[in-house]
Amino acid sequence: MSTGRAGFRDWVIAVCVAAVLLVAGLSGDRPATAVDPLGFALLVAGGLALAARRRAPVAVLAATGVCAVGYQAVGFDVPAVAFLFAVYAAVRAGHRVVTVVAAVLMLAALPLAALALPGDLPVGEAFARARNALELAWLVAAGAAGEALRQAERRADEAERTREETARRRADEERLHIARELHDSLTHQISIIKVQAEVAVHLAQKRGEQVPEALLAIREAGREATRELRATLEALRDDGNTPPHGLDQLPALVERARMTGLDATLTIEGQRHDVPVAVDRTAYRIVQEALTNIARHAAAATASVRIDYRPGTLAIRVDDDGKAMADTTPVPGVGLLGMRERVTSLGGRLRAEPRGEGGFTIQAELPVGRTS
Repeated sequence: MSTGRAGFRDWVIAVCVAAVLLVAGLSGDRPATAVDPLGFALLVAGGLALAARRRAPVAVLAATGVCAVGYQAVGFDVPAVAFLFAVYAAVRAGHRVVTVVAAVLMLAALPLAALALPGDLPVGEAFARARNALELAWLVAAGAAGEALRQAERRADEAERTREETARRRADEERLHIARELHDSLTHQISIIKVQAEVAVHLAQKRGEQVPEALLAIREAGREATRELRATLEALRDDGNTPPHGLDQLPALVERARMTGLDATLTIEGQRHDVPVAVDRTAYRIVQEALTNIARHAAAATASVRIDYRPGTLAIRVDDDGKAMADTTPVPGVGLLGMRERVTSLGGRLRAEPRGEGGFTIQAELPVGRTS
């Protein structure tokens, strides 16, 4: 229900309750000492206060209670209908403790209000008037109705939230499944086509032969397919509702690698400064791909990640103590070729080679457009 419609309905209910209370006040018997103008004003005010019960349920609870005690004190023996509505609204809004306290205070205040009437009203009759004004059974029923509806709304909200979370989780799982399938099959096949075409073009040029146009077209198509597929994989792996990963997420990335059993460390050197978004994201991807390859293929026990903020350059180095696999065919997007293409597109440099003391090292330098 829209806010406008809800507000209109609240006003209709408030006016109807005020009218019922006013009619009850006009038709009921009142002692000669009753203060009619004040009593009628309290009856109408108590009913109209219900128009705000959604926005301020506790305030309305207090207002209707004061009005009920007030018109009882001036001689109007009229049930506290508005207060029962307020009890329902307050409990529905979750203010159970406040409502219980207000109800107890009302049960104590109504007999005192009746005893305050002039004419030496007997105590028994005063309590009878109070009981008629606020029947305990109706009070409990109003509170129970509010609590029942509150619980129903809460369960409905939880069910809706659970459905949304389940749908979002399934969509994420399916997206990642597609990304894995593309990476494990299509990227490898495209990389083979691209590498073979590059080799064929290189050999033909080395021998001084004319390179066939078809072969050049295959090479360019392979390059373009590699770029498009890498962009697709990044879109599939990234959650569109979150900002792109960057250098700020490197500690969490290294921690996840450490949780897999790899003794990974992160060292940051130099004066930290802002870097272009493309450099920020590329740096994260380089470290991510390096740690992934170490975990999957290097059989390494340790890995070190070093980020060095230099004047005009961001330097990245990832070392491991595993088995160097320099002759392994690189896989675009997640392997050495993908890293090199990322770095080259930004005007940087990449070195990936076995270390003399064992293991493998990846070193990248990315320009950040700073000269000091």
